Amino acid sequence: MVLDLRGISTFTDFFVICSGTSEPQLKAIAGEIEVRLREENSVRPAAVDGFPASQWIVLDYLQVIVHIFHAEKRDFYALEDLWSDAPRLTIPGVTD
Repeated sequence: MVLDLRGISTFTDFFVICSGTSEPQLKAIAGEIEVRLREENSVRPAAVDGFPASQWIVLDYLQVIVHIFHAEKRDFYALEDLWSDAPRLTIPGVTD
């Protein structure tokens, strides 16, 4: 899910929120995002926080913040509900 925060946030433009079902999968998702953005766009995160055991990893690319949750933690923290006034973007080939 991609939330467009440009009209309601002063610290970032977009949240990308995704989830996995295991700690190894969370690590793999975060790793793949970092590798692809670095190799294809020469972009590195300004900060990385969390780790698979915490079941929530955050990759901060300043204008875009990527939240990678374990499915249960995503439901618990419900960022989509906290930012419910943010428009949701439709990205071809991406499902919630």
